[in-house]
This record gives sequence, structure tokens and C-alpha cells, in this order.
Amino acid sequence: MINTIFINFRGGIVAPADLYNILLAATKVKVREVHFGLRQQLLIDMEHYNVNAFTAELDTLQIAYEIDHCKHPNICSSYPAEDVFIGDTWLSETIYARVLNSIDYLPLVKINVCDSNQSFTPILTGNINWIATPSLPNFWYLIIRFPKTNVIYEWNMLCHTDSIAAVTKTIEALILQHPDKFIDTELANGDELFALFNNNSFTIQPAESPVVLPPFNLPYYEGLNRYKEKYWLGVYRRDELFSVRFLMKLCKLCMSTGIQQLCSTNWKTILIKGIEEKDKEKWNLLLEEFQINMRHAANELNFQVEDNSIEALDLKTMLVKNLSIDDTRTFGICIGIKTRKKSEVFSSILVRRRYVIDFLRVRLFKVYDILCAKDFNPNERTGEIYSSGNPIIVLPEQLRRCVLYYYQHRATITGGKSSATK
Repeated sequence: MINTIFINFRGGIVAPADLYNILLAATKVKVREVHFGLRQQLLIDMEHYNVNAFTAELDTLQIAYEIDHCKHPNICSSYPAEDVFIGDTWLSETIYARVLNSIDYLPLVKINVCDSNQSFTPILTGNINWIATPSLPNFWYLIIRFPKTNVIYEWNMLCHTDSIAAVTKTIEALILQHPDKFIDTELANGDELFALFNNNSFTIQPAESPVVLPPFNLPYYEGLNRYKEKYWLGVYRRDELFSVRFLMKLCKLCMSTGIQQLCSTNWKTILIKGIEEKDKEKWNLLLEEFQINMRHAANELNFQVEDNSIEALDLKTMLVKNLSIDDTRTFGICIGIKTRKKSEVFSSILVRRRYVIDFLRVRLFKVYDILCAKDFNPNERTGEIYSSGNPIIVLPEQLRRCVLYYYQHRATITGGKSSATK
């Protein structure tokens, strides 16, 4: 029996020393590889008989963890993209820290804290989604996505940075106190939620206009790249598995070169910022030692796959191979794969597995539906079914046609000519 240990990195940020100690504990129970999750957390799979020994080490280190489930979802943030993919913003490292540190409890719902001027970190995959205003420092939009639904509600108020934690805790409590109204029901109503909300003790002000979500444009997030006067390193693994030995050496290199934090991303990768020019060669040597390949094709990096799903990962591999054979352009879109009900996958185009017969644990005849987000923007929750009931043998071609449909749609709304030629 295999168990999975979940360790949250709040905001996707972890100190190299903390990660090193976690990995050192993992080596004591013969763990050789770990992986990262869609919500910027660390996942460690191990045999059942090693769990007690490993968690005892985590208890000694005072590292919080969960086994086989996430009762307390990780708080996601766009901090990994700050400075690297985001510019001209008032949202600094200091303000991220203020928000993340002020939420001094373990949430039971998903919380996202994002800059509005980016699309690297999914904005609306949380239940409570804080979005920084583009031009009013220290004020935030709030969009609620009710748990286990696609119902979205945008609050008509802006909240100050110093009130985010208290407002978050209050809203979470109201949702959990009224599960029949706000959880797993398409009848969930934001006006009804905020009718129960007392505004008096928070620093808020009316929003003059609704939030404008950015168009999706995924930056190339791997490799050793220059920004300002420094470098950032993004490491992607095709099988989503990171060698413990590699990560431990990476942590030691961070500590020896003065890098005080590293980031886990929503793309199941790691990102290290602040690499000095004088240390660049050391990082190249580390990548060479462990044969870490860089510069994967964009049509592979644009996928989002559920956590801990070998089937979904295998399906991704097959689809990427076929997209590559056809040399299909995928710039501007994100392709998600979903094999479980109620799972959250960020996507412009979603490949969803289901069974023709699914009754009383009898599941027969796998088929796949292809769904499109509204205007192919993965930050939107509504869309259309492009193709349904596809057997796997025709799925690659149907996906290719859907990608071409995206470019036709884009040409229509921009008044230009589609860049797709196939």
C-alpha cells in the first residue's frame, strides 16, 4: 500500500533549509523521488510501513502535513511570477508576505492570492480568490467560486490588504456554516452569502468597476534565464518526478549562494529567483550533473494534469506525442486532463474522461469529452462542449481540431487571419 504525504508551501514559497530537512527525512525511509502538486504543494509517495517513521521526523521539524488527502488546501499565490513574469505592479514581496502571514490559521477552503497582471498563476481556481487591483495600492478584488460548483460571484467591494485575513476567515465560516446553501449546489448565491456578512469591522470601499481578468498567455517557464541583473531557473520534469538527490543539492546551492527561498508553481515545477551572474556556472554544473533537460516544447508545457493520476499523465504523453507529430501550434491555450469528478483543472481546453456505464461501482467503456472555456480563457468557468463521447483512438485528432477551432475563434474576434494552417 502506498500513502501520499502532502506538505503545503504557503503561497508556493519554501526556505531551502526547510525543504532540505524534509528531503533528508525522506531519504531515511528510502524515498528517491518526490513531486509537486497543482496547488504549489509537495507530494511524497511512500510505502505504508514507512509513514510513521517519516511523519515522526516531520513532527520533530514542526512541519505540518496531511496523509492521503488535503483537508486544508494550500494557499496559492502568484509570488513565483513576481519580478520574473510580472512588471509594473505595486504588489511586492513584502505585501505577499503580509497577506500570507496574516492568514494565521489552516483554511478549509481553497484560497488564491494573485496579481491581476499575470496569467502564470491561475486566478480563479480557489474558492476565495483575492485579485490585486492594477492601480490602487493595497486594495483587492474578491471573487468567490463556491466549493464544488462552477458558480462565480464577484463582490462589489474592494478590501484592504490588512483586512484580507479577517474577511477570508469570516467568509469561510459562513460557507461552512451553511453547506446546503453554498457547497455543491448550483443554486449558491453570492448576494445571499454577503447578506450574512457584517462589513463594519473591515477596511473596505466600493469597487468603481468590475475586475478585468487578463487574457491567457503562458510564459515559457523553464530554463536558466536572465531578468534585470540576475537569473531565474525553472525546472520541469516530464514525468513530474524530481530526484531527492537533485533537490537536496539544489537546496544546498541556494543556501551557499545566499538564495533564501525557492518557489513551487501551479505547473508542478520549481522556480528559483535571484541567481547572481557569478553563480550562474554553478547552476549549469548542477543541471549537467543530474542531466536535467531544458527547453521542452511549448505544446508539452501547456498541459495541466490532475495530481497523482498515472492515467492522466499517460494520456498527456500520448496527446503531446500526437500534437508533436502533426506539429500543431498550441500557443495561447492550456490543455487540461480530468479523470475524476469534482477535481479542479485549469484549462482553455479540457479533456474529460467518463464512462458510458457508471452505476453502482460498475464502470464500463471509457470515452472522452472535449470542453472549451468561455472565449478559451482558462480563468473563465463557463464554456461549451466541443466534442463528446470520443473513444481514445480518435481523441488526438479531435483535440487537434479543437486547437484549430481556437485559432479560428481568435481570428474571428480579432478581425485577423488565423495563424493555424492545418
